[in-house]
Amino acid sequence: MDDVVCRHFGLNAPDPDLTTWKDIHVRKTKPEGEVSIAVVGKYTGLLDAYKSLSEALDHGGIANNVRVKLNWIDSQIFEGDTPLDYLEGTHGILVPGGFGERGAEGKILAAKFARERGIPYFGICFGMQMAVIEAARNMAGIPNANSTEFGETDEPVVGLMTEWLKGNSLEKRQNDGDLGGTMRLGAFDCGLAENSRVRSIYGQEEISERHRHRYEVNNNFVDQMQQAGLRIGGWSADDSLVEVVELPDHPWFVACQFHPEFTSTPRNGHPLFSGFVNAAIEYSQSVSYTHLTLPTIYSV
Repeated sequence: MDDVVCRHFGLNAPDPDLTTWKDIHVRKTKPEGEVSIAVVGKYTGLLDAYKSLSEALDHGGIANNVRVKLNWIDSQIFEGDTPLDYLEGTHGILVPGGFGERGAEGKILAAKFARERGIPYFGICFGMQMAVIEAARNMAGIPNANSTEFGETDEPVVGLMTEWLKGNSLEKRQNDGDLGGTMRLGAFDCGLAENSRVRSIYGQEEISERHRHRYEVNNNFVDQMQQAGLRIGGWSADDSLVEVVELPDHPWFVACQFHPEFTSTPRNGHPLFSGFVNAAIEYSQSVSYTHLTLPTIYSV
């Protein structure tokens, strides 16, 4: 198209430099390997709901020169069957965003499966909240941990945030406020903890990522969960909201409150997706699935 326009207007222009796109084309069409990623969500009946996510995973594959094979799993399935029936042979588990209680327990089970098995886990938004609830229940001794999004609970490790900073202004909302208008929406700064995995992935101390959610990790439970082994990898700019959690003793377990898929491109795959796919590659090379066995007890 550029050539046609230049000829029409009689413009002398240099030949385009397509080196980057040619490299992307080769990596896309002739990858050196393949990894299988299970996406455990609640909208798998309409995959367009996860279009940004599937593209970002594809970009992570391009960055690592592998094809990413996606296994879309309805999270409600886990609430009646064992995850092993659906996750055997999986090299990474991703739990994406979502709203509402339906399928939440299945996502919690997926996080538990990844944590216990040492399978790379990537939680995004709601997927981070479910990972936090799982850690609270099974690591921190908070058996009834839950989110107020699902109703009243005595141990609300995830709850509705009522105020947060947007630049220099304080934004507030009420429990009965308009759902869309009371979201924490848009780009917010985040500080990454020293010696955290997420800081090494980004290679920088501060980042800015896009958000779209109403609920947050309840800070009243943070110390108890950190003592149990869950590390806070990132905080909001005012140090009031949890942005990233991770497990230091796990091969790759990272979950974030923001949506990194929104800023991923084929030329510049997002660091978290590139890191997640790389961890899946390493896992695929190290594990033998012929020796998988079920946990003794599997409950949320």
